[in-house]
Amino acid sequence: MTATLAPRRPALPASESALGELWTVRAGRVPYLESVALQERLRAARQAGAIADTLLLLDHPPVYTKGRRTGPGDLPMGEEWYRTQGIEVAECDRGGRVTYHGPGQLVGYPIVAVRDVLDYVRTLERALIAALADEGVVAEVRAGLTGVWVGERKIGSIGVHVQRGVTTHGFAINVDCDLQPFEWVVPCGIDGVRMTSLARETGRGDGGMRCFGRRVAWRLAEELGRRQRLVSLERLVARADTPALAVPA
Repeated sequence: MTATLAPRRPALPASESALGELWTVRAGRVPYLESVALQERLRAARQAGAIADTLLLLDHPPVYTKGRRTGPGDLPMGEEWYRTQGIEVAECDRGGRVTYHGPGQLVGYPIVAVRDVLDYVRTLERALIAALADEGVVAEVRAGLTGVWVGERKIGSIGVHVQRGVTTHGFAINVDCDLQPFEWVVPCGIDGVRMTSLARETGRGDGGMRCFGRRVAWRLAEELGRRQRLVSLERLVARADTPALAVPA
C-alpha cells in the first residue's frame, strides 16, 4: 500500500440527502499541478461538509509524479533529461515513489471521507479488479507489492493521502497509453517491473477510456456502498464554494 496520513479529525458529513452518493466528474485532460490544487480545494469542501464524497476521473499530459518515498535512483536519467523528452516532473504528498501519468491512462482521484485507510485501499483494489473483469481481464493484487496486476505485469497503481479523514490522490489504470516512459524510471520503486495496459491485454486499441471510466466509477460506487451521481466540474466547484451542509438533495 502507498499511503500517507496526516493528523486526523473526523470529517464533517455533507447533508443527509447526499450521504449515500458518490458524485462523479469527468474532468477531461488536466495538467497535474492544476489537479492537485483542485483536489486540495475539494478536500477542504468535503471536510467542511459542503460536498458529498466525490470521484474525479481524468487524464494528464505526460508527467512523472514523485511520492514521498522517491529516491534519486528512481529517476536514473536525471530530472532535466525527462523534461527534454516533454515529460514534466512534479512533487506530490501521496505515499509511494515515482510513477508516470500520460494521455490514455485513466486517473481517478476520490475525495472521500474514510475511517480506515487500509480498508479504503482494499476497496480501491476491489473496484479496479472488478472493472477490469468487466472488460475480460483477470487482475489481482500481489502480496508485498502495491497496485493491480495481470499475471506478472502491472496495469494499475494506487497511492493515497489522507488528511483529517478525507482522501486525495488515488489510482491510475493504463487503458491505451504509451508504456515507454515507464521504462525510463523505476516505477513505484519496483526494479524490473513490466507494465501493461487494457489495450495490450485485450488487443482492443480502440481508445475505450470513456467506457472504462464508467465501469470504474460504477464499481467504486458499489464498493463504497454509494449511489453514483454524475455532476459537472463547473457545478462541483461552485458547490465547493458554498457554506457547509449546503449539499442539495
